[in-house]
Amino acid sequence: MSTRPNLPPLRLHVPEPKFRPGDEADFGDVPIPAAGATPRPAVDSAPAAFHDLAYGLVRVLDEKGRAVGPWDPKLSPDTLRGILRAMAKTRAFDERMYRAQRQGKTSFYMKCTGEEAIACAQAYALHRDDMCFPSYRQQGLLIARDWPLVDMMNQIYSNKGDRLAGKQLPIMYSTREGSFFSISGNLATQLPQAVGWAMASAIKGDTRIAATWCGEGSTAEGDFHSACTFASVYRAPVIICVVNNQWAISSFSGFAGAEATTFAARAIGYGIAGLRVDGNDALAVYAATEWAAERARTNQGPTLIEFFTYRAEGHSTSDDPSAYRSAQEREKWPLGDPISRLKQHLIALGEWDEERHAAMDLEVANEVKAAQKDAEKNGILGHGMHQPMSTMFQDVFETMPWHLEEQRQEMLAEAKAAGIETS
Repeated sequence: MSTRPNLPPLRLHVPEPKFRPGDEADFGDVPIPAAGATPRPAVDSAPAAFHDLAYGLVRVLDEKGRAVGPWDPKLSPDTLRGILRAMAKTRAFDERMYRAQRQGKTSFYMKCTGEEAIACAQAYALHRDDMCFPSYRQQGLLIARDWPLVDMMNQIYSNKGDRLAGKQLPIMYSTREGSFFSISGNLATQLPQAVGWAMASAIKGDTRIAATWCGEGSTAEGDFHSACTFASVYRAPVIICVVNNQWAISSFSGFAGAEATTFAARAIGYGIAGLRVDGNDALAVYAATEWAAERARTNQGPTLIEFFTYRAEGHSTSDDPSAYRSAQEREKWPLGDPISRLKQHLIALGEWDEERHAAMDLEVANEVKAAQKDAEKNGILGHGMHQPMSTMFQDVFETMPWHLEEQRQEMLAEAKAAGIETS
């Protein structure tokens, strides 16, 4: 019983999404400023000078597909077509790998449907040797950088062509040559790693910057805040990207703090430049990334970008979003589809048409299909062991510790006694 009967009892607020299964979705109360209305500060502006950009929304493409306002990056038609093709190929890749999982060819897959503009447009805005520390929905970075699809599929299948030798969960790619750091299933670990890499780049006097990605839910992790502290204190040349796609696995963004403020506003408390960007607008994504990259390269410090977008499909092949959100949300999302919006823009410029778009879709679908056939020649997950047993302990430590070497020898001895091939 309260000892202060004159005071009202305290109440705990538990966030609740706007729409649940069976509800009619209506995003009419989501503030969407007009395209081109958000100012673009100078690259060397102090972070405190534009706090309002952490609460607004950088947009370039208007409802008629026109590029307007100060954030228009004025890209060439060839670059625009390149970004469009990368997004279309990423979606085709996702569709085929999703079906492969449903056919039992691999155990797990994660789509980025509705979020393709983020990774693909950013890949074009960054330099090829800038180090990327992705989360698990940035496959578009590799695809936009023309990384071989077969290599990515080999990893998904954990087959004999898998460069990671079956040591990673499917879709957790890693390639030093592609400037793509190993994806981790432990959320937010990549953030302090990216900041540390960027600090090392600055210490060495290099010119390469780092970029890292996480979902909005991961901003609740301690690693996120540690990364922001180090990035701010040492002015690390890093871009921290928060992909706010509204949903974690089955909990909505309110549990990470979305009801209280924007995720870009996290930057203000750390003295970091913060931007909130229309994540379904490829031109806005490109422009914001290019701006942040220039800040990093000119020693102006880090930038935190919130990409406001929507996860159109399930969290993964293990998830059924119909169990926790309205079926109407995808079609009612007010910022549309990133591929359709960039297509509309190119058509408005007279640089594209429906016939060429359909031909491109068919071409990338056939390219992905051919890559799948080649990858499956190396085997698929579940059809026996594709890597020699002797490789199990390799590439885990730079120098294998004594206890692992002991376990390795025990394993090899038992396998030999059982007549099992180990190499």
